[in-house]
Amino acid sequence: MRIISGKFKGITLDGPKDKKIRPLKDMVRESIFNLLNHSNNISVQLKQSNVLDLYSGTGSFGLECISREAGEVIFIEKEKEAIKILEKNIKKLKVKDITRIFFGDVFHVLKKKDKTSFYSLPEMKFDLIFCDPPFKDTNINDLIELIIKKKLLKNNGIIILHTHKNTNEKLNFNFKILDKRIYGLSKIIFGKPLTNLS
Repeated sequence: MRIISGKFKGITLDGPKDKKIRPLKDMVRESIFNLLNHSNNISVQLKQSNVLDLYSGTGSFGLECISREAGEVIFIEKEKEAIKILEKNIKKLKVKDITRIFFGDVFHVLKKKDKTSFYSLPEMKFDLIFCDPPFKDTNINDLIELIIKKKLLKNNGIIILHTHKNTNEKLNFNFKILDKRIYGLSKIIFGKPLTNLS
């Protein structure tokens, strides 16, 4: 894995040996950022943006955002091996001051959002939320509903979902699909909740 563009362009990131950890392929990541930069349907500015990287694995998506001048990235991951590699990648890029890692199940961490706890998400809203759950997961709608309930997304923010291309998801009626692409085995869905998030 490598950083595709920005101030860390070309730097190789450490990857997993454990096959349970499924890093986002460079080609898919590059295609996502091309759409973020050039699509007429998607209006997210990465510069100084707040990014939430769910099921972050070794951090390739969030670290790519930082390379492209995101303001802060929060990672949530429950696999210890992935966390160790993510920490190494953050150290390699020297970006610890603009990143935070939360260890645990995504749903558990999001539900614990409590400004009085160091171990809970900070009180902030995100411009971009990237969701890359294991392909076998079937609770995407529950995740979207939790994001809405916790008011994690800015009104002009978007959610990006990464699923298997054969996943026949029936997404929440409250979720507007802005774009959908298939790359190899991956299906990438760009969308936003229709509910007012303010």
